[in-house]
Amino acid sequence: MFPSFLPAAASQLTESESIALAQSIQSQAIATPLTRQPITTTYAHLGSGGTPILLIHGFDSSILEFRRLLPLLAADNQTWAVDLLGFGFTDRLAGIKFSPSAIKTHLYYFWKTLINQSVILVGASMGGATAIDFTLTYPEVVQKLVLIDSAGLRGGSLLSKLMFPPLGYLATEFLRNPQVRDRVSRAAYKNPSLVSVDALNCAALHLQMQSWSQATIAFTKSGGYSAFRFKKLSEIKQPTLILWGDSDKILGTEDAKRFKRAIPQSQLIWIPDCGHLPHLEQPKITARHILEFRG
Repeated sequence: MFPSFLPAAASQLTESESIALAQSIQSQAIATPLTRQPITTTYAHLGSGGTPILLIHGFDSSILEFRRLLPLLAADNQTWAVDLLGFGFTDRLAGIKFSPSAIKTHLYYFWKTLINQSVILVGASMGGATAIDFTLTYPEVVQKLVLIDSAGLRGGSLLSKLMFPPLGYLATEFLRNPQVRDRVSRAAYKNPSLVSVDALNCAALHLQMQSWSQATIAFTKSGGYSAFRFKKLSEIKQPTLILWGDSDKILGTEDAKRFKRAIPQSQLIWIPDCGHLPHLEQPKITARHILEFRG
């Protein structure tokens, strides 16, 4: 049985990792200063012991992108994954400004409500920019930082230029198009055979959540995450692990080296035969490096 708050299309998932993670998703009403009404937030929590590992997904995604990584980490450590404000299966309440600042505030109150101890924060793609922003604002919360093919060195989005009526709606309908999502997925993987029907269903399930289009438009209109300056990145004091697919066609590979130069206590490890999604394409290697970094 899948949780009742998931779209009915969850029944179309076919791969064991996808089904298991979807069935384990929980929800919690999180009180924040963003609105008088608590925000029903979806998350997964598996494993026990050790410093909590908290996984942050990428743009227009959900915790289902960690379906292969989370169980591997949870076999040896308590591991959390959360759907960010405006994304995944977390409620998109009217009146909230879906922006990096709001995402950061919501993430802090999620952490404070359910975890409330220092974490190893893992951010993938846009989730890396979220993790950097969170670490700089709440350094006491983050014990160590892991960036997986992270955004954060390039600001803005081409979509932001289209986010006014009626083009905002048309832009999100473009993102919703199955053929578009298939092309994006094929660009993200080095091995295109991983772009299965199940993978596409995982990547699109959250599109059926109420107000997905409005929240996506609002976040993109906010400007998304600006590029972090090297001086700002140098303020990160936590030990930082940079994991990067050696064949990333989405962000390329130069940003990995730039992050390594900018963040003082950082190490860079290349994930072999891998595109933009090491946690999906090479989950065993990715999990091993994170657990070794945990210490």
